[in-house]
This record gives sequence, C-alpha cells and structure tokens, in this order.
Amino acid sequence: MRFFRPWFIIRWLYPDALFRIKTNYKTCCLTFDDGPNPESTPTILDLLDRYKVKVMFFCTGKAAEEYPQLIDAIRKRGHLIGNHGYNHPEGWKTSLQNYLDDINLASGLTSDKYFRPPYGHLTINQYRHLRRSYKIIFWDIMPYDFDNKLDPSQSFEILKGKLRPGSVIVLHDMPGSSAEITLRFLEYSISNGYRFVFPD
Repeated sequence: MRFFRPWFIIRWLYPDALFRIKTNYKTCCLTFDDGPNPESTPTILDLLDRYKVKVMFFCTGKAAEEYPQLIDAIRKRGHLIGNHGYNHPEGWKTSLQNYLDDINLASGLTSDKYFRPPYGHLTINQYRHLRRSYKIIFWDIMPYDFDNKLDPSQSFEILKGKLRPGSVIVLHDMPGSSAEITLRFLEYSISNGYRFVFPD
C-alpha cells in the first residue's frame, strides 16, 4: 500500500530529523527496516559484503531479542543498528508514555542513538521527547518493496527514478523480494558512481 505524504510539512514539523543528507556528491545512505529476520538478513548481509557496502538496519526490539545472533552478525560486519521500537508501534495511535516506553524497551537491544519511527508516524510530543536522546531518521526514497501489489522491477524503477545525491533509502529486511531489489540497486547505484555512507 502506498501513502501520500506532504513531506514539506513533515520536514517543517521535525526540523532536526534527517530526511536527506546535504551533499552535492554522489553519496547515499541505504537502510533496512523491520529485521532482523533469519530468512532474509543473512542473504542481505552477504550481498552487502560482496559489494563492500555498509548500511543501517533499523531493527525492532522484539526481533532483536529473538535473534541476537543476527544482531551480532550485523554489527560484526560493520553496519549500524537503529531503534525501530520494540513492538513497531504506530505513533499516531499510541499514547506518549506507551510510545516512549516501547522505544526505551528496544534501546538496549538495538540502539540508544538512532531512531526511525515505524510507519514514519510520529506526533509532535513524541518527537520533542525523542529528539533529546536520538538522531531521528526518516527517508528520502521509499520504493514500497513491502507492497505485494508491486513486483521487484516496479520497486527498482522507483529507486532508479528518485535516486539523487544524499538520498536516504529505506528497504525492508523481510523474506520475498528484498534480496533481488537490494542486488539490483547495489549494481545500479555503484555503476553510476554512488558510494554509501552513514548519516551525519
């Protein structure tokens, strides 16, 4: 399912959050949400090793607790881990305290430095509290790779059409087409002179 988002308003509401890296150079930040997953994470890690690319994994605390060996593998291979909540809470439907409790529960299992709001939904009060402790990272490109109405070629075309210097790309660490899309994107972006960086 695709969502229309008035990004100019969202960026105004969350001025300290990262949506895109400010640069004129061909660099981008690749991120993966919702893992780790034993069916997809190892394959993604092998692809990243093959192309010598470092990325960010925004992991849920619940999955991190269930698969600590995958969290260790992500870190040992030089990637960063971000906090994606413990239970992947929907910010617009969760009270401030319950939301903060969920994020704090995940912090020791994932990260106490980087946070990405699940669904990209965050209230102003949630933002004001979390910005004190976290670098909040949204994204510049979402190819809707989680949408089963889109095949991998369609998601890849979205990536190709929207990629620009400083883009923050979100893919999903899940079984299915994630490895195929990752492979095609790595080959395309590297062949076009892009290198991969972590957020500032």
